[in-house]
Amino acid sequence: MDDVAAALRDGGVVLLPTDTVYGLAVATSVPGAVAQLFTLKGRERDVPIAVLVADAEQAWSLAAPPVPEGALRLAARWWPGPLTLVVGRAAGWDVDLGGPGGTVGVRCPDHRLVRELCRAVGPLATTSANRHGQPTPATAAEAAAAVGHTGVVVDGGPLVGAPSTVVDCTVAPPRVVREGAVPAAALVA
Repeated sequence: MDDVAAALRDGGVVLLPTDTVYGLAVATSVPGAVAQLFTLKGRERDVPIAVLVADAEQAWSLAAPPVPEGALRLAARWWPGPLTLVVGRAAGWDVDLGGPGGTVGVRCPDHRLVRELCRAVGPLATTSANRHGQPTPATAAEAAAAVGHTGVVVDGGPLVGAPSTVVDCTVAPPRVVREGAVPAAALVA
């Protein structure tokens, strides 16, 4: 844990397991660190990168007040878990995550190590450990090879989950942008 946290604080990219798939993570507190994720994935900057958080309090610290009621309700029901909520971005939180910049996708994963890293280092910009448009490999070694990652790798064993479901909470009612591990039908129930 200490070595992984140190690598993140130093601006390194860490490949780590989540509750869904392997991800590439950087500390949002390190200027320019997020740019490495776009390069490793071969992804255009118009597709924003989500942020993993330790808990709802950390998530809402990145959100413009007031946090939409739909986001609060969904987080209370599904976090920790595989649900990314897109909310308006707090004024002054100017981390370049790609995309237009007025919003941030936040997720509190159901993975103790990742939440502890977020407590220790702060929010982590994270994207799946695969080349853009390709499937995410199930093992840490395969994921590292797929993106050419030579930094710190945390092996959590095989992961064969679906990516998180992404919900835009900047509109009412919230709208599913990408269906993943949480079925869209379960979100409106």
